[in-house]
Amino acid sequence: MKLLWWVWLYAALLMTWGWWWQRRHRNIGVVDVLWAKGVGASALLLAVLGDGAAAPRIVLALLGGLWGARLALHLWQRVRSEPEDGRYQHLRRYWNGHQGKIFGFFQFQAGLIVLFALPFVAVADNRQAIGLGWILAAPAVWLLSVGGEALADRQLARFRADPANKGRTCRQGLWRYSRHPNYFFEWLHWFTYVLLAVHSPLWWLAWSGPLVMYVFLRWVSGIPFTEAQALRSRGEDYRQYQRTTPMLFPWFPSRSSSARKESSP
Repeated sequence: MKLLWWVWLYAALLMTWGWWWQRRHRNIGVVDVLWAKGVGASALLLAVLGDGAAAPRIVLALLGGLWGARLALHLWQRVRSEPEDGRYQHLRRYWNGHQGKIFGFFQFQAGLIVLFALPFVAVADNRQAIGLGWILAAPAVWLLSVGGEALADRQLARFRADPANKGRTCRQGLWRYSRHPNYFFEWLHWFTYVLLAVHSPLWWLAWSGPLVMYVFLRWVSGIPFTEAQALRSRGEDYRQYQRTTPMLFPWFPSRSSSARKESSP
């Protein structure tokens, strides 16, 4: 657990640099890039310095590092090529551009990097060799979740790249079955480390990943902020999407009550 102090120090310095960068470029969205980078780097750090068995630590370094690198690169491509995300524009206006509050927001994200590194602590301290089945199950969950998130990201990026879709809501591919398929697969990804922490004396820490991620996505900084911005920018089109499409867990879309009334004799 002492290694978490090093994770925090790295995260605090990283987010301080991010705050300085956003002052020059007026784009708070870089905080998401640095969060993904920071969490991925913490997986590598804890895997290298942990006292657990070699196999789970090697798998942790590979899967955690690759997850963080993919997500950070995807987010960076958006940040560097698009205006500041509407959510952060709203936040900047709400705080009247107060740099002290923005700095505090970046440092809060540094604390979240430490929080989401807890499952990695459990894996890195797993001193008992785990069976081949667990070693194979973890990458299987990782491939499904990271692959699903990457697919959802590509589908949304392709939809947004078409000028004809400006002001419209993406209902293509995975977005037909969930309003936030990228969030769903991001949540699913954290079960990877639950599997790798089997037999660890700190196994219970691994469950903080999916539990805390669900709380943040569902009630704190994920879905509430994203949907509030979608309603501001897309209005009735997004309200219709809300009425017909499941929020997080993918399922078949339903017909809204208004649509049923229009089609009834």
